[in-house]
Amino acid sequence: MFYFEKINGRNILKSDLLKDVQAFFTTRDICICDKGLPTLLQGAREISDNKKIITDYLKIDEKFLISPEQTHSANIDTTIETKQNYPDTDALILTQKNMAIFLNFADCTPVILYDKKQNIGAIAHAGWRGTAQKIAPKTVEKMVINYNSKPEDIVAIIGPAIGFCCYNVGEEVYEKLSKTVTNFDGLYEIREGNIFVDLKNINRRQLEEIGVKEIDACPYCTVHDNDKFFSYRNENATTKRHSAVLKLR
Repeated sequence: MFYFEKINGRNILKSDLLKDVQAFFTTRDICICDKGLPTLLQGAREISDNKKIITDYLKIDEKFLISPEQTHSANIDTTIETKQNYPDTDALILTQKNMAIFLNFADCTPVILYDKKQNIGAIAHAGWRGTAQKIAPKTVEKMVINYNSKPEDIVAIIGPAIGFCCYNVGEEVYEKLSKTVTNFDGLYEIREGNIFVDLKNINRRQLEEIGVKEIDACPYCTVHDNDKFFSYRNENATTKRHSAVLKLR
């Protein structure tokens, strides 16, 4: 179940499936990514101040709050303490306890993964392209291969994204997504000739099919709940993003 918690009076969103680690989603209250910066000085100060609030909350040095350069790929990397830049990366695995990672979203599906036994985790950026390339299960597979994780030990929380209610797509996108799971029933609807897909639950089903059992999918739609989260579609290609954040115990 998802619930809001406050940091310095600003809302973040958490799931009660992950209580042992700091795993949450920022809201409009505390934006730490604006792709329109650094051209707007005032906005840059706000982002910097919000990052300071987050790092103080996480009890880490600001230089260890890491975010990759997202490109809607299926590329997965792992954090290294001496490395700051992760170009062309849409899923990042975290193994260091003194670091935290965040990825940024404004309709695409955020997936936070955490291995309760190995105490490692990851965040995946699953827009339709990432979902079509099965980035979330591929991240789990990399955790299994590189860190001896077991899918049944991994908890997944799927954050705020454009909902089934609002996500209409073309036939090409539908065809690509429909091939990513064994059974696509219930994950799409035809409404007045338009195709709608359930991106959050496609990711859930992909994870279930590789053995992840504990999954919490957020009920919030970034379009309908635009007062809480950013929406690229609903806000004229806004440059602001909400973020998925993870720090290990």
